[in-house]
Amino acid sequence: MFAELGIITTALALLCAVFATLGSAYGALNQRERWILSARNAALLIWPLLTTAVLTMLAAQYSGDFSIQYVYNVTNSTEPLFYKMTALWGGQPGSLLFWAWTMSTFTCAALLLNWKSDRRLMPWVVTFTALVLSFFLILVVVFENPFQRFWTIPGQQEVINAVFQPAFATVFRPTDGRGLNPLLRHPGMVIHPPMLYAGYVGMTIPWAFAMAALASGQLNTNWIKVTRRWILLAWLLLGLGLILGGRWAYDVLGWGGYWGWDPVENAALLPWLTGTAFLHSVMIQEKRGMLKVWNMFLIILTFLLVMLGTFATRSGIVSSVHSFAQSSIGVPMLIFVAGTILGCLGLWGWRWSRGDLASDHQLDALISRESMFVLNNWIFVGITIMVLWGTYAPVFSELFTGQQITLGREYYLGVVVPLFGAMFLLMGVAPLVAWKKSSVGTLNKQLQLPLVLTVATIAFLFATGTRNGTALLAYGLVFFAGYTTILEYYRGVRARMSKGENPITALVRLFARSRQRYGGYFIHLGIVVIGIGVIASTVFQMETQATIGKGDQITLGNMTMVYENAYQADADDGRLMVMADVGVYKDGVKVADIRPRKDFFGTESGSQMPMTIAGQYTTLESDFYVLLTGWEGQRLTFHVYINPLVNLVWWGGIILILGTIIAAWPSPQKDTVAKLAEKTAPGQLQLAGD
Repeated sequence: MFAELGIITTALALLCAVFATLGSAYGALNQRERWILSARNAALLIWPLLTTAVLTMLAAQYSGDFSIQYVYNVTNSTEPLFYKMTALWGGQPGSLLFWAWTMSTFTCAALLLNWKSDRRLMPWVVTFTALVLSFFLILVVVFENPFQRFWTIPGQQEVINAVFQPAFATVFRPTDGRGLNPLLRHPGMVIHPPMLYAGYVGMTIPWAFAMAALASGQLNTNWIKVTRRWILLAWLLLGLGLILGGRWAYDVLGWGGYWGWDPVENAALLPWLTGTAFLHSVMIQEKRGMLKVWNMFLIILTFLLVMLGTFATRSGIVSSVHSFAQSSIGVPMLIFVAGTILGCLGLWGWRWSRGDLASDHQLDALISRESMFVLNNWIFVGITIMVLWGTYAPVFSELFTGQQITLGREYYLGVVVPLFGAMFLLMGVAPLVAWKKSSVGTLNKQLQLPLVLTVATIAFLFATGTRNGTALLAYGLVFFAGYTTILEYYRGVRARMSKGENPITALVRLFARSRQRYGGYFIHLGIVVIGIGVIASTVFQMETQATIGKGDQITLGNMTMVYENAYQADADDGRLMVMADVGVYKDGVKVADIRPRKDFFGTESGSQMPMTIAGQYTTLESDFYVLLTGWEGQRLTFHVYINPLVNLVWWGGIILILGTIIAAWPSPQKDTVAKLAEKTAPGQLQLAGD
């Protein structure tokens, strides 16, 4: 029953998506309103169909219907219910189904929320969103159907995997399943993949509006205004997914850190980078009608990087703990990515060559807010190119030369870190530069206070023992950006206080009246906090490894660990756990007991799959991080780290989330003005002070 219902609903969803793609394009080209409305209704119908399919799969996982191959591969009877349900995205077929459902959710919301207000763009928005949905539903229905079942034919011992019943075959139901990949049995991995999927999929909506603007010729700022909250939401979800992925790596992978420049980590970072550039760049188009070519290029590039990252993760062309194994979807995904690149860049280039993307104004001066945004675009594109090359150069090398090269941590530190330094420098300078034109003297005056505060901070760090020149330079750039941002708040609050408001009221009203600006500055503060955490935990990380007996100790910095006991235990889900009781001492005083361990999961081949779980003692100052890496009798090998200020990475992520919520939150005053403007003829609306 579960399989049949899932097969029918996903097939019907595919038919609806194909009809929506073709019908909306035909209606838009020929101005056939009935076709457009029919296509929209078909697109809206996809969501309830896929919701039914997802709920059906969850019911199959809950009930343990192991006749469905996917349920057999990712669940078993001993798994907690929590992991049984989240196993929906624990394998290739289920995650593709979840991806398609998430895409249908975003599409349905966009059509319902924007249909009346952006009627000219919506037929083409239906076309492009339904096109992407059609492709992913083809993958679900044809190549990686999650409702495929096991079948047996009487008299034959071979078990057949098929969607539909072979001749003379009956359903085969194993007594139990394999269970979820051990690496995915972590709270961070329960939330991390959905956040990344939602961030990836969310980027499709602003891309669809951009392509609709190109296709329809409606190339004013309307498509940007309507997609601002969509891009902010997608950017936030993608950023949150990256942070959660870092936390998962920190807790489970035994790296001793949160980022290893893993190919799939990089694949998710790339669209976040170009999305960040786009969020900054569109401000110039809204304010002065400039950078239209840049903005179209950036949103197209962001979507293409989403598709490329999806292809890399799911085709198996890159080796990663995050990626899926090689599968049959590699070739169709490559064809779709190639076709999307040609189509998007072709349409963009055609409009550019016609002059439809010409700017309303030119740069007035090199020292201006506009030029700072252009430089910002180049920096983010530069970082993107460097990370892109580091990620895929090994693939191209093996493809064309037969030899695989490896670009590791040293490559990224050498080429990417300096560009991030330039980014922080620009974060500090750009808010101080005036629109249109700023003089050198005025800029120097604006720079004096943040520079003085930065120099004082570096001097303080040097006096208190920080003598690493690279770290001091990096701290200087990050603190400079932070001080500039704080001073922007100070100036805004002081201006309102001059009108009689108290500081708290002034700050609240500052956010209320300019959410986008000051929410953006709050995001900058989050990036600054993350930057401080990254510098400290990278440059000043300490580590050591030793094999010791019971009662022995390992000292690192002012921290000491004492190996007190070791034992084995069997978990309810079949894991074999090897654990150590470790006492943690700071300056000779015991401060914590931690328990690093190794978990071993049995596989069908009889081998053991290990997972390393760190023992951690966390303070504001640092993490004392202990890995159990080996043992011989009662002698255990420990890998010990001190990660200074590492928790600022997670706290900075929280600040970033809050800032994005502030920036995206509807402004009642602006919404009222926008609605009034829609009902008023051009020239009839005049705002006070204009």
